[in-house]
Amino acid sequence: MDAVIGVLIFVIALFAVITLIRSVRIVPQQRMDVVERLGKYKRTLSPGLNLLVPFVDAVRTKVDMREQVVSFPPQPVITSDNLVVSIDTVLYFKVVDPVRATYEISNFLQAIEQLTVTTLRNVIGSLDLERALTSREEINRHLSSVLDETTGRWGIKVTRVEIKAIEPPPSIRDSMEKQMRAERERRATILNAEGHKQANILTAEGEKQAAVLKADGDRQARILQAEGQAKAIRTVFDAIHTSNPSQKVLAYQYLQALPQIANGTANKVWIVPAELTKALDGLGGALGGLANMVGDKPTEAVDSGAVEREAVAAAEAAAAEAAAVGEQVREAEAQVSGDQGPKGLPAPEPIPPSAALGSADFNGATSGRVYGSSGGEHDRA
Repeated sequence: MDAVIGVLIFVIALFAVITLIRSVRIVPQQRMDVVERLGKYKRTLSPGLNLLVPFVDAVRTKVDMREQVVSFPPQPVITSDNLVVSIDTVLYFKVVDPVRATYEISNFLQAIEQLTVTTLRNVIGSLDLERALTSREEINRHLSSVLDETTGRWGIKVTRVEIKAIEPPPSIRDSMEKQMRAERERRATILNAEGHKQANILTAEGEKQAAVLKADGDRQARILQAEGQAKAIRTVFDAIHTSNPSQKVLAYQYLQALPQIANGTANKVWIVPAELTKALDGLGGALGGLANMVGDKPTEAVDSGAVEREAVAAAEAAAAEAAAVGEQVREAEAQVSGDQGPKGLPAPEPIPPSAALGSADFNGATSGRVYGSSGGEHDRA
């Protein structure tokens, strides 16, 4: 009897514990539990501590309210240019109404997958391969709008749809790689040509500037050299006129210049002054007075009396010499006339002293230049 009472008490205690456990339900954060009472929707349990009627209320589903990510397997899709491509998609969604997500559709995840595949085929079927590869943003927006509109009545919000990869066939990939390689080589060739062009332009500009600077430098050098030569000539000219050199110095300079004139194998022609007699007379006077050239200083004025005396002495000496020559001529004529008969040469007229100096005419007018013993020439009226 005691054993039966003990078993009964144990059964009652176990039932009380089970009843307590079934009547108390703790729901975690971001989860909603759908409760049915006798098979009919009763209420939705919110996060926290909730009490249920034991053996009457039951939890139908536990709905996760967080945003979920689902990656669908690659799907073969045909483009408008009849190329089969494989597309991987990623779907982001969350449940906004757990009751409709539970009762409006049996498996909303499978329904979303199939809807995504059909919508993707419709969108990609209207695009060619090149546009499909470059229009991912457009495809994502179109898929998101269609899925959000359809899944809204299921209590699901599609937040984002992303295309992970679009894989064309291997042959198409090879052709695309060749095309991209050719495009890159073309761009590289163009860039290389542009680089050579810029380098040649810069080189030409540099050479132009260098030539301009060199020409300007040559011009400045020639100008400075010409200015230096002009200044040197002007300085020499001023020094000569200031020092007033004598005829002896000029004759000596002329003699020093003769070896330089004769120097060189190309000197075939000699230019002789027109006034040869005057040049020889000056040279003779200069050679005769070389012994007295030491200490010769330029003079600013000439003593006219000394010149006159020197000229008269030279004229008398020349006249005496001319008379002696005339006497010798007469003696020779007398000898000839004595040998050949009464015929004879007429006696020469005596040469006046002024004619001996080369400055008198035979009519008796005297004008010209008188050469002194010093080699200089002076005006004589």
